[in-house]
Amino acid sequence: MSQTNTPIENQLQKLETHLKEENDFLADFIPICRNLDHLAYRLGLLNADEQSYVTRISWWPIISILGTYSAGKSSFINHYLGQTLQRTGTQAVDDKFTVICYSNDPTSTVLPGVALDADDRFPFYEISHEVAKRVDSTETRVEAMLQMKTGSSQLLRGKVLVDSPGFDADDQRTATLRNITRHIIDLSDLVLVFFDAHHAEPGAMRDTLTYLVKATIDRPDSSKFLYILNQMDVTAREDNPEEVVAAWQRSLAQAGLTAGRFYRIYNPDVCPPIADPQVKERFEKKCLTDLKDIHQRMNQVGIDRFYRLTGMLEHTAKEIEDKIVPTLQELIRRWKTRVVWTEMGLLAVLAAAVGTWFSVTGTGLDLWAKFQNLSSPAQWTTLGVVVFLALLLHLKISRKAARSVLKQFKRKKEIPDDYTRDCVIRAFRKNTCMMRSLFVWLIQEPKGWCQRSRQRLHGVLNDINSYVQASNNRLTNPSGEKTKAKPVSTTQQTPPPHVAAG
Repeated sequence: MSQTNTPIENQLQKLETHLKEENDFLADFIPICRNLDHLAYRLGLLNADEQSYVTRISWWPIISILGTYSAGKSSFINHYLGQTLQRTGTQAVDDKFTVICYSNDPTSTVLPGVALDADDRFPFYEISHEVAKRVDSTETRVEAMLQMKTGSSQLLRGKVLVDSPGFDADDQRTATLRNITRHIIDLSDLVLVFFDAHHAEPGAMRDTLTYLVKATIDRPDSSKFLYILNQMDVTAREDNPEEVVAAWQRSLAQAGLTAGRFYRIYNPDVCPPIADPQVKERFEKKCLTDLKDIHQRMNQVGIDRFYRLTGMLEHTAKEIEDKIVPTLQELIRRWKTRVVWTEMGLLAVLAAAVGTWFSVTGTGLDLWAKFQNLSSPAQWTTLGVVVFLALLLHLKISRKAARSVLKQFKRKKEIPDDYTRDCVIRAFRKNTCMMRSLFVWLIQEPKGWCQRSRQRLHGVLNDINSYVQASNNRLTNPSGEKTKAKPVSTTQQTPPPHVAAG
C-alpha cells in the first residue's frame, strides 16, 4: 500500500488542510513533523502506518482545571467566561472530564465523549486507545469519563478548557480518573491546580497533593502549573487567612513543591459580603491582582502553545540524536557481544569435541582428504546441510541474545519515559530482524542511521530555529521600527473547530 493511502497519512492531510484554514502559521509545522517522522520510520522508532509525531501534539491550546470536587473549579470557569456554563455546588456535580470548546451558537450543547474520541480535529482524538493502555479497570468507555460542552464566550475562541471531576470517588473509579488526568496533563499547555481554603489541611488535600503536585514537580514543563488556593473569602469571615495560607504552603512544601507560582483567590460573583471595609479592601486587592495574573496566563496560552510546539519538536529531535540512537547503539553492541561470545564458546566446545573424536578414531586425515576435493553430489549435499544447520543455529542464537538484551532493557527501565522506551524497543526489534541477524558481526550503526540521517535531523533543528526567529519578529520589535507584521497565533484569533448545536 502506498504511504499516501495509510490512515496516518490521511489524518495528516486533513489536519494540514484544517490548519491552513484556521492558523496558517501553525500549518507550517506539519512539514517539519513529516521530516522528523521520515527519520523515525527509517530508524524504526514509529510505525509508518499508524504513528506520527504530529498526533502526539495538541494543535489547539488546552487549559486544564484540576483539583478536588469542592475547590470551586466550575465557579472559576463560569466567572472567567462571564456565563453560567458549568454546574456548581458544594458536592460533586460532574463526574466526567468536561471539554469546553467555542461555538457560535449561544445555546450551550453537551455532547458525548465519542464526539471527541472520533474527531481527529480535536486534541482528544482516539483518547480511548490511550485510556485503554493506561487504565487497569474494566470501565474504559470514553462516554463514562469524558464529555464535550460548547460555549459562546469570546474568551473560548482559540482555546479549549478542561474541567475535571474530583478525586473523592471509589478506589476503582479514582484510579481511572488519575490515569486520564495524566494523559490530559501531558496534552495541556496550562494546568490550574485548585485547592479549597475551606479544607487546606494536609488530610483533605492528600489526593491533590499526591497526584497533582508530587507527580508534576520534576516535569520539564513544570512552569505550566499554577497552584491556586481558592475561596479565600471564607478566611476573612473566620479571621484566619494567615493560618490557612501557612498550612497550605507547608503542605505543598512537604509534597516537594518549594517554588512556583502560588495564588490566593475567591469568586467575587458568589462570595458573601465582607463586613469589615479594611479587610474587604485588602482581600479584594490581593484577589484581583492574582485573578489578573491567572487570566493573563490563560489569554496568552496560544502564544505559549507555539513555543511549546517548537520546544517539543526540538526536544524530540535532540532526544533522537543524544539519547535514542546512543541507546540503540549500546543495545546493538550488547547483542553483538552476546552472539559472538556464545558462538565462540560453541565453536571452542565443538572444536574440542571434534579434535578428541579425531584423535580417538584416527579418521581426521581421511576426512580432510575427502573434503579437499569436493567432486561428488553427496559431498556437496553434506556441506550444504552443515552450512544450513550452522545458519539456523546462528539465527537461533541471535534471536535468543536479542530477547535477552531486550528483557534486561525493559527490566532496568534505562529510559524512564514509556513512549520513548517503546520507540527504542520497536527500533531494536527492527535492527535484530532475520536479515541483520545473519550478518550481525558486520553491523556498525542502527538501521537507518547514517550521515544523511544526521543532516536531516540537523535540518529539522534549523527549521525550528527559523520559525522561532520568525515568531520573535512578529511578537517583538527591539529596534522600535514600525512594522506591519502580525503577531503569531493568540487565543483571540480564529477559534478551534467547533460543533454546531443540534
